[in-house]
Amino acid sequence: MRPVVTLAYAQTLDGRIAAADGTSRWISGPESLVRTHQLRSQHDAIMVGIGTVLADNPSLTVRHVHGPNPLRIVVDRNLRTPLSAAVLVDGAAPHTWLVCDAQAAPARRHALQELGATIITQPLNDESTFAMQPLLHTLASHGIRTLMLEGGSRLIASMLRARCVDRVAITIAPKLLGQGIPAIADLGITTMGNALCLHEPRVTQCGDDIWLEATVRYA
Repeated sequence: MRPVVTLAYAQTLDGRIAAADGTSRWISGPESLVRTHQLRSQHDAIMVGIGTVLADNPSLTVRHVHGPNPLRIVVDRNLRTPLSAAVLVDGAAPHTWLVCDAQAAPARRHALQELGATIITQPLNDESTFAMQPLLHTLASHGIRTLMLEGGSRLIASMLRARCVDRVAITIAPKLLGQGIPAIADLGITTMGNALCLHEPRVTQCGDDIWLEATVRYA
């Protein structure tokens, strides 16, 4: 068993989650932000990669609606999460888990645990990255039934390649960048016939943005 995973992020019309200089605030409008926080409140946990923490320093809390804060999970192989990160300060750390490799520096582990973070150690696969299925099984063993995946692009790609994403909730903003950080990194798909398909898509307008919800269909 593993948690049900919802992939949720905001992108420009041409599929960018950040500009070439790394800026990402704000891609979507205020109405979409409220809707995203509603979605957060409906999940047991939120997961992001360390790149997202270093680039955006997100709080990953529910602030724009009334609702419970989910557990924050940062996939951080070498424990690079800053001690001043928003997910750790102001009493946030007891609700933050950091997923790392067993070889992560003991001093970093101790410093983060001193702030109240929970350290989860996971083995690496042959590509020196975390295997997503075992990681999700570990989370399920701790009672996490629903997981919201918010980024970044490499973590999203890893989850999709492992067939671990069940549904998507994608905000599409009416903006064009041309260049920038793609929403999803390489999936290893080289021909259209192997494209991942979204089943029964539901499209609604949210302020100036488009909100796309669907389930993921794997070949």
